[in-house]
Amino acid sequence: MREMVNRHALIRRLASVETLGSVTTICTDKTGTLTQNQMTVTKLWVDGQFVDITGTGYEPVGSFFVNGEEITDLKQLPAARTALWVGTINNDAQLEPVGESEGRTTYRMVGDPTEGSILVAALKAGAAANVVNQNYPRKQEIPFDSARKRMVTIHNIVNPGHGDISPYVTDEKTNWFTIAVKGAPDVVLDLCTYRSGMDNTPIPLTPELRQEILDANDQMTSKALRVLGVAYRPVPEMPDEISADALEKDLIFVGLIGMIDPSRPEVKPALKEALTAGIRSVMITGDYPNTAKAIAEDIGLLRKGHQVLTGADVEHATEEEMREIVKITDVYARVSPEHKMKIVDALRDNGEVVAMTGDGVNDAPAIKRADIGIAMGITGTDVAKETADMVLTDDNYASIVSAVEQGRIIYSNIRKFVYYLVSCNIAEIMIIFLATIFGWNTPLAPIQLLWLNLVTDGAPALALGTEKGDPDIMQHPPRPSDEPIINKFMLKGIIVQTIAITATTLAAFLLGGGAFKGAPEEARVLSETFAFITLSLSELFRAYTARSEYFPLTKIGIFTNMNMNIAVLVSVALVIMVIYVPFLQTVFDTTALRWIHWVEILPLVLIPSIAAEVMKAITYKKNLARLASLED
Repeated sequence: MREMVNRHALIRRLASVETLGSVTTICTDKTGTLTQNQMTVTKLWVDGQFVDITGTGYEPVGSFFVNGEEITDLKQLPAARTALWVGTINNDAQLEPVGESEGRTTYRMVGDPTEGSILVAALKAGAAANVVNQNYPRKQEIPFDSARKRMVTIHNIVNPGHGDISPYVTDEKTNWFTIAVKGAPDVVLDLCTYRSGMDNTPIPLTPELRQEILDANDQMTSKALRVLGVAYRPVPEMPDEISADALEKDLIFVGLIGMIDPSRPEVKPALKEALTAGIRSVMITGDYPNTAKAIAEDIGLLRKGHQVLTGADVEHATEEEMREIVKITDVYARVSPEHKMKIVDALRDNGEVVAMTGDGVNDAPAIKRADIGIAMGITGTDVAKETADMVLTDDNYASIVSAVEQGRIIYSNIRKFVYYLVSCNIAEIMIIFLATIFGWNTPLAPIQLLWLNLVTDGAPALALGTEKGDPDIMQHPPRPSDEPIINKFMLKGIIVQTIAITATTLAAFLLGGGAFKGAPEEARVLSETFAFITLSLSELFRAYTARSEYFPLTKIGIFTNMNMNIAVLVSVALVIMVIYVPFLQTVFDTTALRWIHWVEILPLVLIPSIAAEVMKAITYKKNLARLASLED
């Protein structure tokens, strides 16, 4: 769990760690997960023309350009000022000054980055949000939700024209009210009857003008811009009914606000690593198809021959059609939370093990439906976090891949010490069993077995749990979710190790000369000591070979796990102490070995480790061939 937290993944359900190693598909949101979540307004479309805005991040420094020519006086662009005015008053974000840098005030954004970017653009135009809101105080609102894809606010016009960015520049409309709407361009456009001209004069919204707006939206989204539409309607008095039907009609469409959220630099290599690991990544976003496609192509998520689908397509598809659709779709755009569940269900019906990200309250059902539900730790709601199996503390897609890698390492380490302990303990059983069958003396006294298990099954086994993982841990396909921890490969290894350890220990027991009934007491004790030392050291040396199931010890290095070195050294010391400390010899029924005895038993001690390395060498060659085919 500590290692997971270090990789920005907080695991809420322990069993999820095992499932992480089996994940075959990651369904991820775009904003903040694949991108940096630092929106910057770079383009406006008003009255038939594009306005470019320079600057990045939350620093309110930038210029306005039309057709490459800088506009120094924004009075030349009244419609652009109106678009920023609507976006500023219909806004829940805040820009807070946090200090000074090179003589300029620096800000931090509190709230949604999309809304925050509009406040920055307005500040570039000379209008501070707090001043604008004082002169156009909000009286009522219909909050944004993912189903409606828009937000509505009502404002009193206290000081018209303040900041020189609003359309209210005459005293005639003082103390009027305005309805401001911001949301998905196509949704907002459907609510409008008029379009604002360059001088803010409303003109009827003809089908040709509607198509012009939609074409402009397509141009902006094709350049990976997230686009919002803004509209308003002045009214002489505060509306009596605060409902969508009453407020969202006869609006004046002002324009489009386009912003970009650059992809995270670490996402592209993370996507490549996931693909190498046999894990497919799917983008599910509320953005327009063009925007989603542009980002997906830029980061390498959209694969050749795969498609981009919209929420409307998902809505109308049957369950059978969805099972085929999800096989060739890498990007889902304009998706609602209920569509996410349909996508997850189709993927799971195809046998995929699905990880699903989410941050909102409405995402909770899809998060719960997935095999691994992942909530955003920064932008996620409490409901999403409570539902999730895992919480990302940095909201980063790369952390999901990193958590999958660590999940594989943890599961692999569990396999390693299960492999080690089971093979050693079965060998101990077979040693006693065969000696009894053959009618020999008992190779190990009960207290020797207890000491052996304490020494070899304790610290070395725990040290195996701290391994950093095989170098190719993310170059294997996901483990089948129904595969038992002791699979066929491990079973073969257990059989080989059981035979090797049993044979060498019994050989050492015979070598001592006291294996048979009636042997002199001195010979019997020496034989037991031979068996005890051979079994103990062979298991301790075997712990090194158990550090990887596939890679030879020469490839992973002897000194790369210091915990193992310390564990084995302490264990060897405890074993040696039992045969050389006089009062312990009596307790453990052992005798001190001379150097000639060590010469006889050390070759036997190394045989199990050599057998394990030979098995791995064969497997290693197969791994090299497989990796070469992956690179091709």
